Amino acid sequence: MKTVLITGANKSIGFETARQLLQKGYYVYVGSRTLTNGLQAVEKLKADGLTNVAAIQLDVSDQASVEAARAEIGAKTNVLDVLINNAGISGGLPQTATTASIDTFKLVFETNLFGVVRVTQAFIDLLKNSTEPRIVNVSSSMASLTLNSDPTWPYYNHKGAVYLPSKTALNMYTLNLAYELRNTSFKVNAVDPGFIATDFNNHRGTGTVEEAGQRIVKYAVVGADGPTGRYFSEEYNPETGEIPW
Repeated sequence: MKTVLITGANKSIGFETARQLLQKGYYVYVGSRTLTNGLQAVEKLKADGLTNVAAIQLDVSDQASVEAARAEIGAKTNVLDVLINNAGISGGLPQTATTASIDTFKLVFETNLFGVVRVTQAFIDLLKNSTEPRIVNVSSSMASLTLNSDPTWPYYNHKGAVYLPSKTALNMYTLNLAYELRNTSFKVNAVDPGFIATDFNNHRGTGTVEEAGQRIVKYAVVGADGPTGRYFSEEYNPETGEIPW
């Protein structure tokens, strides 16, 4: 049975992604900043008959928490097949380039970029033990420099001076990670779940968590002939999914 760790999986998109991977026969570690919330999520999944799941206390902004999670999972298995870096924060909107505080930048980057680096580096050894390791970094089409500079793009006027750069930086980390692992069986991609109605955007999104989960799962289970080092948003490009950096 293949194993997957999903950060921020106790609710919304992360929770739905966990559900869909459980339905595909994966064993899922539900990473949750608060263990109580993670345990409640696990009980909901088990109530639906999805039993190959465990809650892991994991605050991606806390090095000690990440190390403890690595030790806990490492005590149960020496292989991790999939890592989905889903945990993220917006930092509160609106955010302007002339007024956003340095503290807000630090807060958002701590989770959206540094958190991904922490978790990836902590679990890379277990991933290397997999025959088909996969890493999905949950990004956003809003991180695209190309799209953000195009006045004809539908979201051109929806800026965020802190959140968007944090995801753009995540994209560059994804490219570097994929490059370093290019001669291995790893597949590393950045995936935009879409504009989804969740707590993250006060449920203003137009898509469903089910759609978001499907988009993430697609690249979590991609085959040996699948892409790596790419950036996908099926909401923006339904045909091939790929979008410009």
